[in-house]
Amino acid sequence: MSMWKKFTIFGASALVLAACGNNADEGTDEATDTPEENSDFRIAMITDVGGVDDRSFNQSSWEGMEAWAEENNFGEETYQYYQSNSESDFMPNFNTAINDGYDIIYGIGFLLEDAIATAAEQNPDQNFGFIDGAVDLPNVASLNFRDHENSFLAGMAAALTTETGRVGFIGGIESPIIDRFQTGFEAGVKHVDDSIEVDIQYANSFGDTAAGQQVASAMYASGADIIFHAAGAVGNGVFQEARNRMEDGSDTQLWVIGVDRDQEAEGEYDGGNVTLASTIKQVGNAVRNLSNETMNESFPGGETIYYGFAEEGIDFTRGQIADEDWAIIEEARQQITDGELEVPEFTYTEVE
Repeated sequence: MSMWKKFTIFGASALVLAACGNNADEGTDEATDTPEENSDFRIAMITDVGGVDDRSFNQSSWEGMEAWAEENNFGEETYQYYQSNSESDFMPNFNTAINDGYDIIYGIGFLLEDAIATAAEQNPDQNFGFIDGAVDLPNVASLNFRDHENSFLAGMAAALTTETGRVGFIGGIESPIIDRFQTGFEAGVKHVDDSIEVDIQYANSFGDTAAGQQVASAMYASGADIIFHAAGAVGNGVFQEARNRMEDGSDTQLWVIGVDRDQEAEGEYDGGNVTLASTIKQVGNAVRNLSNETMNESFPGGETIYYGFAEEGIDFTRGQIADEDWAIIEEARQQITDGELEVPEFTYTEVE
């Protein structure tokens, strides 16, 4: 079980979705009150293969950078992303960002662990932020989330809603990070009804939308009526399959539980919405907070920071959950927040 080295509390206010591109379009024309001493502070992020427009994890990180610039009245030249189309792009992107002179560079996702560790070792004076992983170096601040906590609520929602007694989980790539989602989800289902079957499958990708649709198709065909995905852009295929089946007149109400951000819009189809609810990871707020700390010369280098319900670093949307079921879920959430209900963290991995 991971040990918390630091607790950070931050607000969970929603971020405004801005157009996905290399720079923001708003909040740059009235920067006259920007503090002179901070006007040259710049931040950057290296995406994983999901991309900055994955409607999930990377996009939330990018929106956090946009919000950081807006709240500080900084121009669009103060933040940037570097797109990784494959793992071979990670190290070149880090080197480019370092050469471009950014004050803090974020690596988004556990797949970047080796690259960010190498870049940090080779550039000890460069500050790095690592999302969803841990690198024990003095110039790296590692930001992690207790995803098993809100995944537990996702499991409860699935168990309370299912009409077939069979639900599914689709993960991206096996890892401690995705293990938290799977473990929390399974525990939440069993907390409600241990007779419900949980179909667990992995797409071995975070970017293959077609793979997501293929796995979802097999799950729905085998009787699952609700799928929780923790697979980045792969989840777009899960939503596509659910929408297609509902539009084709499915006899069973099919649902998807979204991940990392409110994916209500992804579920919309002609006649309804297949998004039951979403787990939310406040990645954008974490990026904003760390950027401000670094700008104010309070960079927490060498620390691994965990965010859960108690720190307001994660959330769970109500979506289309029935009133009586939501009351049960809210009670469990409060118990988790207060430490009265402990959610298991890992199934197939173990992190010290």
